[in-house]
Amino acid sequence: MTITVIIPVYNAEAFVEKAVNSAIQFPEVKEILLIDDGSKDNSFQICLKAAQQHDIVKVLQHADQKNHGVSASRNLGMDLATSEFVTFLDADDYYLPNRFDAERKYFQNPNIEGVYGAISTEFVTEKGKEIYLEKFLNDNLTTVYQEAEGLEVFEGLSEINKEHGTFFSMIALTIRKAALQRTGLRLNEKLKIGEDKDFIVKLSYLAYLKSGFISEPVAVRTGHENNTITKIRNYSSEYFYHQSLVFKSLYRWGKKQRKMPATALEVFRYKYLSSRIACMKGIEKYFNYIIYTIFNPKLLKTRYRYYALKNNQ
Repeated sequence: MTITVIIPVYNAEAFVEKAVNSAIQFPEVKEILLIDDGSKDNSFQICLKAAQQHDIVKVLQHADQKNHGVSASRNLGMDLATSEFVTFLDADDYYLPNRFDAERKYFQNPNIEGVYGAISTEFVTEKGKEIYLEKFLNDNLTTVYQEAEGLEVFEGLSEINKEHGTFFSMIALTIRKAALQRTGLRLNEKLKIGEDKDFIVKLSYLAYLKSGFISEPVAVRTGHENNTITKIRNYSSEYFYHQSLVFKSLYRWGKKQRKMPATALEVFRYKYLSSRIACMKGIEKYFNYIIYTIFNPKLLKTRYRYYALKNNQ
């Protein structure tokens, strides 16, 4: 088993060396792609130093050397990865020693195309912890709650099976390069928030995934006040706006899949519509809710009505 680790880097001078060192420890890791995304600090110089010290580390930039976002950087990495398997790591996060234990076992089965696990959070600033807990209410594992494989994973992530859990982190995912080539799947670069949710839902339908370690972490997210994930307040207009874009992307994609379950399409459609309404305020919100409901009566269901009419902050 050979692995390429893709690490987008943007203004992460305080963290990126630790991220690289956490990936180098594994004998299966034969390539680490550090993709500098137009950093303004010393990240690029630190990346170059890492490449000088370790033959498996390669430093890349976008053609114009400008900032294109995490999705474009990960996509570039997927296009250029040369190993049998591809994994992801953010520059301010790191792998634990058990990161690939499940993969060593499950990838012996050639039918399994991807394995995913759980991650934990380590806070490096009190402000970062305060913001994170305000958003997520607890600092438990980011994971799913049931073991699954194949379409069971998709049924969970798409909310058909609500008991499964709807998200796992991309830094806990390992995927066969052949599956990425077969499906042609890449991250949606138009999404600035939720691009990972969009990607893993689609991947779980197009590729055969299996749960790995979901009750113990295989990687650690570093919590600080500059985390993108915590910059948007829960249930704000901006929050619902980005939610609507994610489910719009999933709905449009889902309609193109020949055997997409009708239940999944319904979830994508109504989560998109309810989030779109939720972006609005005042009379506009209630007026549009009434109009939308005339043509989409399932918006009256509690789960959709609750979000559509929730008071945004």
